[in-house]
Amino acid sequence: MSSQQPLAGRTVLMSGGSRGIGLAIAVRAARDGANIAFISKTDNPDPRLPGTVHTAAAEIEAAGGQALPIVGDIRDDDTVNDAVARTVARFGGIDILVNNASAIALTGIGELPLKRYDLIQDINARGTFVLTTAALPYLLKSSAPRVLTLSPPLNLDRRWLARHAPYTVSKYAMTMLTLGVAEQYRDQRIAACCLWPRTLVATAAVQNVVGGDGGMRASRRPGIMADAAAVILALPASEANGQCYVDEDVLRAAGVREFSRYLHDGATEDGLETDLFL
Repeated sequence: MSSQQPLAGRTVLMSGGSRGIGLAIAVRAARDGANIAFISKTDNPDPRLPGTVHTAAAEIEAAGGQALPIVGDIRDDDTVNDAVARTVARFGGIDILVNNASAIALTGIGELPLKRYDLIQDINARGTFVLTTAALPYLLKSSAPRVLTLSPPLNLDRRWLARHAPYTVSKYAMTMLTLGVAEQYRDQRIAACCLWPRTLVATAAVQNVVGGDGGMRASRRPGIMADAAAVILALPASEANGQCYVDEDVLRAAGVREFSRYLHDGATEDGLETDLFL
């Protein structure tokens, strides 16, 4: 592994990754020389969602990486275990796990249907637990094991409970599980941490659930999260382990001062909307 390219030759296993922030992180890691395996449900085009596992794999390979697209549902234990086995068989191990897959439902208690509650908990909280558990034996064999989870810092301001406690529980669970890995395996050189955006990021979730066209005009591009992830994954394990990062803070600490290139179409710096939980 080159000191100038800390991801060169490393293998990333990601949940999700067909679009949005996950795809941006995968493409950036591929550009830096990583192998990318990812689990996604979108085998065929969906008019509501951009991209499939196949278009994502093409983008990853065009960026210079090797791609292993795996069609499957993160809620299915057999799919997860098979994905881990296929990744190890193809690339020889797993160095970096990215818990990216997430479902969103901004509805409160008494309003959110049970089926939707189960969905967000199963994908967000349980999915993070199952994939991390399955990958952990191989991560611990890596010379530089990393877990990066796209979840927020723990903020117990009660407004997040008043607005959408079920979703808050699911996202904070992702963070707590990741911090649990950081503490439980601290002596094994692992670096487990979380990353969250300062502002809305232009994704299908923002378009379809959070804010529609107006939300997209108040968003940055997913590339800001990809660049922040690249910085975090290059940090020493002792520095990164157990941390909850915010993308803009990471990049400012790395010397970035100009953020206009990250603005989504129609967005302005003054019009950006702060993301949830911050």
